[in-house]
Amino acid sequence: MCYFCTMKQMDFGVWVRRQLGCRVQKLAVDAGFTCPNRDGRISTGGCTFCSNAAFSPGYCNPARSVTQQLEDGKRFFSRKYKDMKYLAYFQAFSGTYAPVGRLRSLYEEALAVPDVVGLVVATRPDCVPPQVMDLLEEFHRRTFLIVEYGLESMSDYTLCRIRRGHTLAQSVQAVRETAGRGIRVGTHIILGFPWEEREELLHQADVLAGLPVTTLKLHQLQVVRGTQLAREYAARPWPMWTAEEYIGTVLAYTSRLPAHWVLERLISLSPQHLVVAPCWGLKSHEFAALLAQRDRA
Repeated sequence: MCYFCTMKQMDFGVWVRRQLGCRVQKLAVDAGFTCPNRDGRISTGGCTFCSNAAFSPGYCNPARSVTQQLEDGKRFFSRKYKDMKYLAYFQAFSGTYAPVGRLRSLYEEALAVPDVVGLVVATRPDCVPPQVMDLLEEFHRRTFLIVEYGLESMSDYTLCRIRRGHTLAQSVQAVRETAGRGIRVGTHIILGFPWEEREELLHQADVLAGLPVTTLKLHQLQVVRGTQLAREYAARPWPMWTAEEYIGTVLAYTSRLPAHWVLERLISLSPQHLVVAPCWGLKSHEFAALLAQRDRA
């Protein structure tokens, strides 16, 4: 069921099929990258909310090659759909945080896998120095490419409080420079930090709306086991949004965004055994139904 059938923005699945002329599935890859917020360049603790285990599919294993992971992912999805094509999704940690030669080799390896028709590279706004940006532009001219930035918030206060390690100015610069080179820009935002009031979030939506974005992922704040956020929550729990409150905020937030943007995701479905809160217990189609019902009301 499509999340977005009653919203003004387009659903990612519909959009990407129009772009490539076929049914397309993203296949996550863990290429063994780390992050400047973990390896000591900025910090060693990482973002307070971050848990790679909460979003990595079972076939992702950095001990296996990019080719092996993609072939495993293809076998998994080919049971559901025939004639599927794939985007290699460098998802884990920061997918541009390596020397250019290694990045080139990894991206080339992914594109050499049969039925892989493009790349999605997830990264941070502070991990795209000029030589990496040149490389991304080169691949953009050769294949379908989305560079997906984890912005997480359009508030410097929030970015500092969650130990993100970059600023709003860096986010804006990275998005503008990437789009300025003709590259499709994906963005990721988390809604529900307890100190961000509704009016502040809507202001952030207006700031985000002024950027040259192609695709957007939203999801609710989740407290995941093993994170700094989980330790903070255990020490002093705060009220978490209900699903109804989150849906209302999503509808208000997306109403401020341009109609030509593409909405890729509006909810996170992390494994329930890892989630401390909120425990909504919703499946994707149930969330979609609630969203559509609220939007029609």
